[in-house]
Amino acid sequence: MDKKTKLSLLSDLIALARTSEGINEIEYDFLVIVARQLGITEAELEELSTKKAEKIIISSEAQRILHFHRLVLLMNIDQHADNRELLIVKNFGLKMGLSQDAIDKVLKIMGNYPNKVVPPEVLINIFKTQHN
Repeated sequence: MDKKTKLSLLSDLIALARTSEGINEIEYDFLVIVARQLGITEAELEELSTKKAEKIIISSEAQRILHFHRLVLLMNIDQHADNRELLIVKNFGLKMGLSQDAIDKVLKIMGNYPNKVVPPEVLINIFKTQHN
């Protein structure tokens, strides 16, 4: 994945984090971890806070599902997801071309798991099922 795409993904996460009352410490720490995983420096992450990256559509479905999972994790990291955040995450998923049924199922079942963290294998199976 190229750098522009990585910055675009982080920009999505920052936009989601800002929907509540700004980016809190636990959300920021999560963003730093994701940035490191993507090979983006903290300075580059800080720059995204003031300058939105160009929107890049991810071509790989596996990468889109991974990005959706990161969005869900970020939404729930502070243990409070309001309806606005749910709608934003759902819209991100739809804009990425993911199945609406799969998105709805993930958002519905997340409450069944500790800290609303849907295990990756469960999430992947939900999306696989929607393909069949």
